[in-house]
Amino acid sequence: MQTFVVLGSILMVLAVAIGAFGAHIMKSKLAPDKLKIYEVGVQYHITHALGIILVGLLAAHNPDVGMIKAAGWLLFAGIVLFSGSLYVLSVKRARFLGPVTPLGGLCFMAGWVLLALGVMQA
Repeated sequence: MQTFVVLGSILMVLAVAIGAFGAHIMKSKLAPDKLKIYEVGVQYHITHALGIILVGLLAAHNPDVGMIKAAGWLLFAGIVLFSGSLYVLSVKRARFLGPVTPLGGLCFMAGWVLLALGVMQA
């Protein structure tokens, strides 16, 4: 489905930009432990943006399998919640976001499970 390929591509551009920002600007401003948190956010962002592109390609060939589309939205939610919270936690003292990160991880896991089930259903 075109929506997920476009969304995943936009998320990849953002991931590369955020990663470059971290490598060139934030590296000198963050403590090493905070930089590691930031880098983990980028790593998961890139991985799951590619997953969203994969979802789009699979959804295009299996448009009637709702689980595949749901997987894409869960991966997107995971990027926002997991990577987004790590980005903020690395630069701000926003402890209230601590519980958000695992919710993003659950979205990632649920998205991959739904993708597998959707492909098996196709």
